Amino acid sequence: MENHQDGQPDLPPATEPPDPAVVRRHRRIAALGLLAFFGLIAFAIIRHHEDAAADRFRRFNGPMPVVVGTVGRANVPVIVDALGTVTPLTTVNVTPQVSGPLVRLPFKEGQMVHAGALLAEIDPRPYRAALDQALGELATAEAALATARTDLARYQRLIAQDSIAEQTYADQKGTVQQDAATVKTDKALVETARLNLSYCTIRSPVTGMVGLRQVDVGNLVQANQSTPIVVVTQMQPMSVLFSVPESDLGEIFRQMHAGRTLIVRAYSRDMRHLIATGTLTAINNQINTSTGTLQMRALFNNHDLELFPNEFVNVAIVVRTLKSQVVVPGAAVQNGPSGNFVYVVEPNDTVQMRPVVTGPTDGTLMAVMKGLTPGEVVVTDGVDELRPGAKVRIPGRTAPIGRAVTRTRTRGAGTPHNARGTPP
Repeated sequence: MENHQDGQPDLPPATEPPDPAVVRRHRRIAALGLLAFFGLIAFAIIRHHEDAAADRFRRFNGPMPVVVGTVGRANVPVIVDALGTVTPLTTVNVTPQVSGPLVRLPFKEGQMVHAGALLAEIDPRPYRAALDQALGELATAEAALATARTDLARYQRLIAQDSIAEQTYADQKGTVQQDAATVKTDKALVETARLNLSYCTIRSPVTGMVGLRQVDVGNLVQANQSTPIVVVTQMQPMSVLFSVPESDLGEIFRQMHAGRTLIVRAYSRDMRHLIATGTLTAINNQINTSTGTLQMRALFNNHDLELFPNEFVNVAIVVRTLKSQVVVPGAAVQNGPSGNFVYVVEPNDTVQMRPVVTGPTDGTLMAVMKGLTPGEVVVTDGVDELRPGAKVRIPGRTAPIGRAVTRTRTRGAGTPHNARGTPP
């Protein structure tokens, strides 16, 4: 039992103040820890700068590894680039011309069909009955006309003998003409019934690819309905529509007026694959004033169906070809404040900066109009840290460039798309 004096509770014992020596020791340990931590950070920073300085020293004082290419000669095409859309020459919406239930759809979705191939069949029985009725009415009218002509011939003999009145003969002539008109009308009705019967079988008007069917067998279709049964698209040949800036039209017109066939190449969206090669076939007759471009059409045989309707493609028009031009890899040409330049590797494995005047490029190689001679070696990769007179190390030299230059790319080549120039 707790003892209470004078009714007051017991107080806890008073805490002793901390030892000043212990406090000072803890503070010294914390300070030493902080000094060690900051020392490690300072050491890491100094080491990083030393390594960077050593790396810069090695870069600027030791040989720089670079990739090089050799200046050569090749044929360089002058190319006009454009953006195009694959557009079929013919797209047919197969729509019924008579009404009735759909009884057959003998095609497969996505298959190629020839012109005249059966695509759909509408129940022909009502139209066959209408044709039979028209044929019967025609036969009746023809029989009546034959009788009237026989009577007219008999009246003609009698009128010559003055045995009948003139009015009777005139009335018979009118009857013959009326029956002849009836026969002509019935013949037209027969042709109409026969035409309607032929509309019950719907055939493809062009050779092409059928799309997805829009109507199923058993549905009632109406003449000239808005929803087609199927769409047939001509796939061969295939055209590409594209627009060319008016500033590039002069050279194209000169080549076409001279009777030359201009080659057009269609590339994929990323410019990595050559899809197809065709020819320029048509030029529009008016420039679009809002865009300053002129629309053109190129045709491609599309044997392998590589071009598909509404596909976006990059178009390259080969206007002309410059023969035997001095060329370098496009990656070797750099742009500086004073213009284009290249780093030329000297025989002693040092580099010198040399200004050049460039011409058109094919996307891989660039024509050099002035500044280089065939056989010289230029740096194509590793130019960022170079300066005139720097020592370089060349792991391997490329073979001289002596092939004819084309824009053809194999699938998966991965050639980048560079800007094109025109020769000065």
